[in-house]
Amino acid sequence: MTGSGKDETLIVACTDGPLLVRGPIRIESSDGTPITPTRRTVALCRCGVSTIKPFCDGSHKLVHFHTEPVPEPEDAE
Repeated sequence: MTGSGKDETLIVACTDGPLLVRGPIRIESSDGTPITPTRRTVALCRCGVSTIKPFCDGSHKLVHFHTEPVPEPEDAE
């Protein structure tokens, strides 16, 4: 991502944790009902255990959720 404008969205995949979303987003339930974020940075569940889905409640720590390591990009020669 380049720049630092307020209208840009950044998603960070936390190791063994949630997806952190910063910037403008729109979240909807599976039936299209809007879900209003209550914070500027939103943590979305990846482990599937959160009791407040789609948001993270920290349950990933209790179930020892682990993500696969991100492979290093190969050097282009």
